[in-house]
Amino acid sequence: MSTDADAPTPPIARRDPVETTLWGETLVDPYRWLQDREATQVRDHLEAENRYTEVVLAPVADLREALFEEIKGRIKETDLSVPVTKNGWSYYSRTSEGSQYPLHCRRPAGASGVLDENTAAPDEMVLLDENAEAGDAGFFDIGLFEVSPDHRYLLWGADRTGDERFSAVVRDLETGEDLDDGLADLSYGSAWATDNRTFFYVRPDDANRPFEIWRHVVGTPVEEDVLVHREEDERFWVGVGRDKDDRFIHIGCSSKVTDEVRVVPADRPTEAPRLLAERRQGVEYSPVHHGDRFVILTNDGAENFRVMTAPDDDARPELWTELVPASDSVTIADIDVSSHFLVLFERTEGTTRIRLRSWADGTESIVDQPEAVSTAWPGANPEYDASTLRYGYSSMVTPPSVFLLDTVTGERELLKQQEVLGDFDPARYDSARAWATSPDGTQVPISMVWHRERRTGGGPCLLYAYGAYEASMDPTFSSVRLSLLDRGFTFAIVHARGGGEMGRQWYLDGKFERKQNTFTDVIAAARHLIAEGVTTTDGLVLRGGSAGGLMAGAVLNQAPELFRAVVAQVPFADALNTILDPTQPL
Repeated sequence: MSTDADAPTPPIARRDPVETTLWGETLVDPYRWLQDREATQVRDHLEAENRYTEVVLAPVADLREALFEEIKGRIKETDLSVPVTKNGWSYYSRTSEGSQYPLHCRRPAGASGVLDENTAAPDEMVLLDENAEAGDAGFFDIGLFEVSPDHRYLLWGADRTGDERFSAVVRDLETGEDLDDGLADLSYGSAWATDNRTFFYVRPDDANRPFEIWRHVVGTPVEEDVLVHREEDERFWVGVGRDKDDRFIHIGCSSKVTDEVRVVPADRPTEAPRLLAERRQGVEYSPVHHGDRFVILTNDGAENFRVMTAPDDDARPELWTELVPASDSVTIADIDVSSHFLVLFERTEGTTRIRLRSWADGTESIVDQPEAVSTAWPGANPEYDASTLRYGYSSMVTPPSVFLLDTVTGERELLKQQEVLGDFDPARYDSARAWATSPDGTQVPISMVWHRERRTGGGPCLLYAYGAYEASMDPTFSSVRLSLLDRGFTFAIVHARGGGEMGRQWYLDGKFERKQNTFTDVIAAARHLIAEGVTTTDGLVLRGGSAGGLMAGAVLNQAPELFRAVVAQVPFADALNTILDPTQPL
């Protein structure tokens, strides 16, 4: 790109070596000085980078402004979420044009009158107005929001600094007043006991690892709170939640590959937590309560996971009984239960699907979806006795949608679809699945979307990839992406190994000594798109962020000839040095 004659040269981080000692060896890091965020020279360097960026991008200033207005113009600022009903109350949130944060509301379930996004319902109760609570804070994020079982109290907590440590209070929803139960330095997660006075919460350690579960009683001093569980192993983090049938509080301890769960009866919150199954390296398990047993999703003896059951009074692994066996081609990613059915959220061939299993007779059915290249995910289903299932759905041409399925009649109702303002018409766009062949013969899926009329053979293409942490980059909709598609771009996602799109083995084949597979998968996808005439080396751009930024850097070094440009966003590029830094919360 051409620049003005007066454009400054790119600022270069000075290379004053900083020496550190590791395992008796002296290491030199010329960039370590940049870690001191408060240092004057660091701020000066960043400001110089910003000035350079503005000069280089000056020739496209009008395009940048046009893109910003396009993107903003598609967003519906005044909106209303789909209400979630439990025990006679419907909970929802509203956003208003010009306001930065939502309002959290409720009204009696079945109340007369249709909810309107522009006008508050006469019987609406605002539980929390985030705009009022945020005030003029430079940062504000809600991390805890939990209503007591009798719907009298709201435990809510906010982060006002951006460090993901929350200060929380209990709000009396009958009076609207916050009580004096002020809690500070909390992490995500909370659970109420059924006495409506006791709740459990999580505290982080100095590295921001959630490591303690505490118990608090409304109206008592915080100093009297009880430490329920502490996790000493730094590889594990803790969480807390309550079963849908309100029988147990779950205290989970998890590392990346190992789980351990304890339970406390929700109606006897002062009892000591009871261990269900002790941790075994590499064994993951997740229990949910149903009837007089736990239904357990686990990889114990099943790489792609299977479903087991165990008595709720003794859930040792030797007493587990198989309910749904494992499959070589289908991964069970998650489960949910109601009094009527078991829901299995599965992955196969790079896509997601929902399978229902009746408790009454064991019959199963697959929930059909209208598009092959699409994604379905669990919705809000808090009512244990419901015979309906709410789930989310999207594709690369269909905005996020909320469906309600009647599991008895099979009827499906669209409750809401994200509205895209402007002239968006999904019929103008197409999506498809392609398969690239990696050097070891592995078939790698690619999800693509384009504008039917504005795409030309050999046109520009943005290729996106991540390929890490078993995270799945599912083919979903993005209104921001339309600005590319409307200009003739093809947008493609390569589901590289290291992700979770094709099951557990797909993840294992892209980590540790097999990490190179992630990079060769992306390179194979780029070569496939070029060979098939979708794009050319002069029109192909690669993008990835964080672990995907690491991928982008590696691919750029191994196959620079394939790309016109590479965007490595916040790249995890100095992995070893970063991991060895004890001050980083990794």
